[in-house]
Amino acid sequence: MKILFIGDIFGEPGRRIVREQLPGLIAELAPDLIVANGENSAHGFGITPNQVDELLDLGIDVLTTGNHVWDRKEIIPYLAEHSGGRLIRPANFPDGAPGRGLYLGRTRAGVAYAVLNLQGRVFMTSIDCPFRAADALLAGLPAEVKIRILDIHAETTSEKVAMGWYLDGRLTALVGTHTHIPTADERVLPEGTAYITDVGMSGPYESVIGIEKQIVIDKFLKQMPAKFEVARGDVRLSGVLIEADPSDGRALSIQRIMRARPK
Repeated sequence: MKILFIGDIFGEPGRRIVREQLPGLIAELAPDLIVANGENSAHGFGITPNQVDELLDLGIDVLTTGNHVWDRKEIIPYLAEHSGGRLIRPANFPDGAPGRGLYLGRTRAGVAYAVLNLQGRVFMTSIDCPFRAADALLAGLPAEVKIRILDIHAETTSEKVAMGWYLDGRLTALVGTHTHIPTADERVLPEGTAYITDVGMSGPYESVIGIEKQIVIDKFLKQMPAKFEVARGDVRLSGVLIEADPSDGRALSIQRIMRARPK
């Protein structure tokens, strides 16, 4: 079984590169399941209901999010009304937050799968413990669900690496998001969990993590408020392709993927 995970879709350039490149990736790689982090789809901050529909219509099966999930207020009633839908948010937000952090589905071939979403706490909002939330989510999964994908949206490498070791053998794959910087540490851990600290951003790389670079440089230099604008240059799609055995959920391989717009 092949699983394609697409890294943080950033603003209109990110949505455009996914729209342009995903059909070719589907033809080339023949993924059985496509997951993407969409929390920055709306001008770099948040996601709107229309963008959820736009991305799902491209063939993405499940959209994960992170700390920017609430930035567009119209998504709050959407999550409340579509709590079993294919847009999920970190499961370790406190009780009462709209939406869910888990999606259960089946591939076109009938393979059961689960996509989980958690958020880290180091240098981020102090929400519920992601490690204990992972334990609770996994304990509640039906036994038949062997394919289990986790998006851990976290700031520090240490928290993500610790989560990888903690959940090795209980997940098919743990994919890190949030920093927008792809890491080169993809591997299959000893007990069969595919791991990467950060899958990177699908968006403009001639930037500072998606924002026009001079705006951010000036902010560092002057320490003055600034309005962030999405950059436009060097747009790429970043992701990973994971191969797994659907009979036991163990990963067989993980491969980084990056596609750029033609020059």
